[in-house]
Amino acid sequence: MPRIVPLAAAGALPVWRRPVTLLFLMAIAMPLSFATWSALLNNFVIDAAEFDGSDIGWLHTVREIPGFLAIGVILVLLVMREQVLALSALTLLGAATAATAWFPSMSGILIITMLSSIGFHYYETVNQSLQLQWLPRDRAPQMLGWLLAAASGATFVAYVVIVMTWEALGLSYNSVYMASGGLTLVIVAYCAFAFPQFESPNPQRKRFILRRRYWLYYALQFMSGARRQIFVVFAGFMMVERFGFAVHEVTGLYLINLMVNLVAAPLLGKAVQHFGERRVLIFEYVGLTLVFLAYGGLYWFGWGVLLASILYVIDHIFFGLALALKTYFQKIADPGDIAPTAAVAFTINHIAAVVLPFLLGYLWLVSPGAVFGLAAGMALISLSLALMIPRHPEPGHETVFASLAPAPAE
Repeated sequence: MPRIVPLAAAGALPVWRRPVTLLFLMAIAMPLSFATWSALLNNFVIDAAEFDGSDIGWLHTVREIPGFLAIGVILVLLVMREQVLALSALTLLGAATAATAWFPSMSGILIITMLSSIGFHYYETVNQSLQLQWLPRDRAPQMLGWLLAAASGATFVAYVVIVMTWEALGLSYNSVYMASGGLTLVIVAYCAFAFPQFESPNPQRKRFILRRRYWLYYALQFMSGARRQIFVVFAGFMMVERFGFAVHEVTGLYLINLMVNLVAAPLLGKAVQHFGERRVLIFEYVGLTLVFLAYGGLYWFGWGVLLASILYVIDHIFFGLALALKTYFQKIADPGDIAPTAAVAFTINHIAAVVLPFLLGYLWLVSPGAVFGLAAGMALISLSLALMIPRHPEPGHETVFASLAPAPAE
């Protein structure tokens, strides 16, 4: 069993065994499976099971159920350390991704999607907690930007391989899913043996926590989940269904996203550090409102594929600014609340994500433009919430209203 090392003593370890290095390796391992799965998903489900808009909505509803149940992480942490849970969840994600093409039917795809989603969402919940515990507050925004860039870099390499070899070598869905899931499992095995268990100086409460003073953070998380789900489910599906993108063309679009993110992600972290969470989130939500309205214009006014591709890239840049939500919470949180609140926030984030995909899947069959119009409305609601974030958030000053009344203890 790996020895336990206090976080304060981790600086004496070699660089390749330090907590930040582990965060970077996990940041690389996760998208190798998840991003590859996402890149091939729309083509795979249409080719293998002839999915339509309603079917893809149901698929993403099933995929989001484990996110809605992320609060169960609190129970798992009673018997397992956060670091162990993160690696275990990555193992499940990698294994499920590797087996995805073995089940080319509606029921099989739903089952394997559920398994991979459990791995993805439990990893993301614990990973967010570890990031906020292990990264110093003054450097967290910039480090989160670099972690995002590392994930983009890993995905970029995977996508380059797909674009260059998909048609040239006649690759199959099975071979790509097997390779990407297998690479994730190799990295996880290395992390399990190479790193000690790191002990945070602030023990995490292993119980359900819902504090009134975090209400704005909860509301922002809820709207983020609702708004983002529309993009995740329908923006990529639109590129395949409306504009007829093939696998290598979808992956090529993702490659452009990644090239932009490699440069932009560290800058986004610096932007949060320099301008603060309030200004950055206001900028994000104004931008997303305009992007979603333009998405609707693709259907309402018949705008073309070039604009759709440009909007897709811009959309990804704006969503990268969501790291400001993490640092906002880091600034207002009791240090012992980080792990349980990460689980609660993930559940709140996925309340709408469970309901919206299948409902909007039916709306998509009638009016795809209306789906994106609804997303623009959600972005405006998020903007109104962002205006309530103070310029300098801290415990007792979580919202702009905190100075008008005493902050509640719970």
